[in-house]
Amino acid sequence: MPSRRDFLAIGFGSIAAATLPRSARARAASADPAELTLAAAARLVRAGAVSSVELVQACLANIDKHDKQLNTFITVSAEQALAEAREAQAQIRRGDWRGPLHGIPLAIKDNIDTAGMRTTAASALFADRVPDEDAEVVRRLKAAGAVLLGKVNLHEFALGGTSAVSYFGAVHNPWILDRAAGGSSGGSAAAVACRMCFGALGTDTGGSIRTPASFCGIVGLKPTYGRVSNRNVIPLVWSLDHVGPMTRSVEDAALILNAIAGYDPQDLGSVDRPVPDYTAALAAPTAGLRVGVPQALFYDRLDPDVEAAVAGALEVLRGLTAEVRDVRLPMVASAASIGAAEIYAYHRPWFERSRGLYQISTRKRLDGAGKASGADYVHARREVERLRREVVKIFDTVDVLVTPTTPRPPYTIEQSLKRDETEQLPPVLSNPGPFNVFGLPAISIPCGFTRDGLPIGLQIVGAPFAEIKVLTLAHAYERATGWHSRKPTMKPTSPTRKATE
Repeated sequence: MPSRRDFLAIGFGSIAAATLPRSARARAASADPAELTLAAAARLVRAGAVSSVELVQACLANIDKHDKQLNTFITVSAEQALAEAREAQAQIRRGDWRGPLHGIPLAIKDNIDTAGMRTTAASALFADRVPDEDAEVVRRLKAAGAVLLGKVNLHEFALGGTSAVSYFGAVHNPWILDRAAGGSSGGSAAAVACRMCFGALGTDTGGSIRTPASFCGIVGLKPTYGRVSNRNVIPLVWSLDHVGPMTRSVEDAALILNAIAGYDPQDLGSVDRPVPDYTAALAAPTAGLRVGVPQALFYDRLDPDVEAAVAGALEVLRGLTAEVRDVRLPMVASAASIGAAEIYAYHRPWFERSRGLYQISTRKRLDGAGKASGADYVHARREVERLRREVVKIFDTVDVLVTPTTPRPPYTIEQSLKRDETEQLPPVLSNPGPFNVFGLPAISIPCGFTRDGLPIGLQIVGAPFAEIKVLTLAHAYERATGWHSRKPTMKPTSPTRKATE
């Protein structure tokens, strides 16, 4: 009898969906479809080897099994998801296949509007808020046939990097439960890592996709600023906000990006530019790519385990590319003024009359943001425009940049809460943050583990709208190493050492 491993190999392989043999369909019935990547599940759904209903049921089973420990979902829409799955299944059987997301269960960060389904931003302020209109990215996912499982937890109003501060409670790291999942898209990352969905949407203003992707051992992609619409997404900093995919493989990220990327004339930040097929990156060669390593700032004060893992990753990249050499990026020193002014501009109407509905640390940060100077904001906003023009010059000499995603593994949730209470504004100048200021596409992919068993992320960054090159190198590294295929251990505490300050 064929094993579960045989089935998964079929799912992950390059078998043409239209010619999948009957034996594969039989094997599918005895395997756990939640273990498949999005791409593999999509091939099997199209072939009729696995149904959309089975995928949803498998995800719901994992939510039921793990979410009490992880606290990832704020809203689970089980009945609606099953109804959407049945409809998708019927459409596919009629030959009305919309593409690789058709019938695939996804989760949405709970600061992204979903019509008829509450969108809370993890705050008591919006605990009962039900939008009338979908965010543009949600509309595009629905048009692609995706099934929405529900809304996932986050750092309140995306105003922090831990996901420990939420009206609905902290998100726990699926590898070691007393650690933070990272933020602000911590629920998205933990849900993807623990097979509660086949992918999720996150938002990223200073690293909020890439940091939790690194901490939870998954792939997180922040596209170029303006590549993906922010319309009807609760903003943090309009000038720096991005929406992007969080998945278990680079191929899966490319598939979701294909669905959500594109010009939105109703979004002021959206850029009218042709959208390529991002899956073309999967077959593109890497031998000619030039890799830049910005040692200054990005490689300073690294945790020893992070330093060792990234050094090993650079050795792998030397074997995949034309060259790896040091580069220097423009210094970013003014993003905090933009962040403070734009954060407060959005929150002021509610904060002035309902400040008690915000979490304490969020309240402190908004108090600090309210002191922002208009003159400082204007100068900082002009500096961002200058930096976005200046940074593209580096890509005359290299094709991509590579850094550690974060300089250290996550703190414990207890430590994270203490740190949040003492900070007025979230730090922007972390390893991911400058690339929000620059507006460049950036991805985090797994590149190793600490001695305690916590994932470590590698960040790959490209020129504006060069997501293809970023995905190409990320996919090649993924195939060369296989770090992304490991599954969370759900240990209660660190076995050998505590997180240090």
